[in-house]
This record gives sequence, structure tokens and C-alpha cells, in this order.
Amino acid sequence: MKTKKKIIITLLIAAVAIVCLALFTGKSSGAGAHQLVTVRAERSTISNSVTATGTVEPVVKVEVGTQVSGIIDKIHVDFNSVVTKGQLIAEMDKINLQAELISKEADLASSKTEFEYQEKNYARSKMLHEKQLISDTDFETATYNYERAKSSYDRNLSDMTKVRRNLQYAIITSPIDGVVINRAVEEGQTVAAGFSTPTLFTIANDLTQMRVIADVDEADIGQVEEGQNVKFTVDAYPNDVFEGKVTQVRLEAIVTSNVVTYEVVISAYNPDLKLKPGLTANVTIYTLERPDILTIPGKALRFVPDESILETMQLSVANAGEAVEPGKKIVWQKTGNTLQPKVITIGASSLNVTEVIDGLTDGEEIVLELASTSVAAPASGSPFMMGGPPPGGGGPGGPR
Repeated sequence: MKTKKKIIITLLIAAVAIVCLALFTGKSSGAGAHQLVTVRAERSTISNSVTATGTVEPVVKVEVGTQVSGIIDKIHVDFNSVVTKGQLIAEMDKINLQAELISKEADLASSKTEFEYQEKNYARSKMLHEKQLISDTDFETATYNYERAKSSYDRNLSDMTKVRRNLQYAIITSPIDGVVINRAVEEGQTVAAGFSTPTLFTIANDLTQMRVIADVDEADIGQVEEGQNVKFTVDAYPNDVFEGKVTQVRLEAIVTSNVVTYEVVISAYNPDLKLKPGLTANVTIYTLERPDILTIPGKALRFVPDESILETMQLSVANAGEAVEPGKKIVWQKTGNTLQPKVITIGASSLNVTEVIDGLTDGEEIVLELASTSVAAPASGSPFMMGGPPPGGGGPGGPR
């Protein structure tokens, strides 16, 4: 029994020693090992975007009201009714307005009669006064009565124009071609236009042409310009992506809870009428779109060769201190056992990709980075060793 315990203890000590030896050997052999990682310049598309939320609205929306108070007598349209410009959509009770018109007509006729009489009397008085047949007082009295009658007649003419116009306002017509998207009154309802014009209907001009009013954060508004492409979705149709263009960037800032945003107007074609007024849109504005351009990873622009490490790899660096003109960048190419600098001109950047305007050709290879490697010691085959290739794949040179 004691012999068996001794054998087990001896095996455990040997296993621990083998593991420690393997770990130490792996670290020693992997320390200081490096390799050059290279990439090829290739053609691709880069883009930058800004996200925002907004509200879908008709391009032209008119609120139809009335300038006279009274009772809604008849309504000739309903929600979603298609109307044309000048079409009758509602009528107000005209009894009071017609009675007022008759009263003003009587006042006008009376003032006209008085004015005509005073006008003739003034003409006679003027002639007699010129011949010094009446006193100055009589002539002044005639002049006063004439001017007063004229003012009364002019006032009644103005009142008649107003009353007739109010009678016309009792007949409510559509100001544009479009669709009724809101009806705020019912037949028999009384509307009061004393201090403000009440809204009776809201009419949208053309629902096939919509727009999105998006609120863009102040940190992003500097990238947004008219003409940029836009894609957006609405919760009503989560699988559909709608397209549009930026048509206006409004200058007035909107402050909500100390957050500053700016309104951006986006046109949206709506041929199948899926977009409805008031829907919330999740907007992506493409502030940069560069298709089919030569690109390299941005990391390659930040690579600086370490000569001490490259010497251990039997590599040298040529022209390490070469000056670069403003606006230019340096990338490195491996030619034999030497790293050569190459001056390039770069353009737009998106995430980790940068456009190359000049200095490289499609497929040309450059250095990306100098990566360190760890070469693990080969497994001894002991059942106590932990390691080996990960499940489903091998190490370098192994099966993939």
C-alpha cells in the first residue's frame, strides 16, 4: 500500500516538472519573435454617416379655418377625402350673416340719400357764397353737413364690403388639391373666431411627395449638406428601407433639456403611400460616399519601423529620416531584406480605411505592422500536458 502511494506521488512530481519545463521552454523560445504583416492596396467603397430621428410630414399641408363665428351647418367631406382646389367642403349657418347684410344695405341706402342731398345743398351754397348772397356761416354749415354725409356714406360702403365678404367666408372651400388628413368639427358645432381662426380641416397637398424633418445633433450638423443621400426606416414597416435626399439644413437651433439640435429637411418619394403623416423615422444621412476607390488600412499609415527589432530579423531600413511634404504620408514596402518608404497622397477616411489618391497602385503590397509571435514548445505526448490545437482547427501550418 505504501509502495503504491509512493509511485503516485512520484508520478505527480514528474508531471509538475514536465509542465513547468514545457512552459519555461515555450516562453523562452517565443520571447522576442516578430513577423512583418503586409496588406495589399485594393479598391473598395468607403462611407461615413450620421444618424438621427425625425417625423414624416407632407411637403405642403394647409390648415383650413374660418374668419366668422357661427354654427357649422353642413360638412361635405370626411377624413381621407380627395378634394380639388375650390371644392365646397363645409357651410356655416348664414341666417345671421344675411340679416346683417340686409341691415347694412338699408344703412347704405339711407346714407347714400343723405349724401346726395347734402352734395346738392353744398353746390348751391358754394355758388351763392361766391356771389356773396349768403353768409360765411351758412356756407360753412353746408360744407360741414356735406363732408359728414360723405364720411357716413363711405363708412357704410366699407361695412357692406365686409359683410359680403363674411357671407362668402360662410362657404368654406378647399384652397389646394389634396387629401383631408384631419377634420376637427362636426355638423351643428359652434365655432368662435373672435380672437383666433379655428382650424376646421387639415389638407395635405400630395401624399406621394413626403418629407422627413430630422433632428440632427449639434456635433454632427457640420457634416450635413444639401444633396446628400439618406436612408430611413419607420416602425410601421421595419423591413422596408426608404430613400431620400437632404433638401434643407435649417439654421435655427432647437434646445430641448440642454440638448441642441438642428432641423434637417429630407425629401422622400412615397409612390405606394406607405409613409403616413406623423410616423417616426430612423434616419441615416450619408455624409461621405466614395465608391470604387483605392484604399489601405489606416493602421499602415501609423507604422514606424523599429530598426533594433528588424536587425534581429535580418532586415534593414532605407531612408528612415526622409522628409515628407505637408499633406503627404509614408507607407513602407519590403524589397528583399530592406524596408523602403513610399510617399503617398491620401484622401477621405472612414473608420479604419483610408483613400489613396496617389502613390500606390491596385494590388501593391505594403507593411501593416510588426507583430510579435509566441512559438509554443511541441507537446511531449504526456497525458498530463495541457495544450494542443484548439477544437476545430490547428496551429500555424496545420489544418484550417
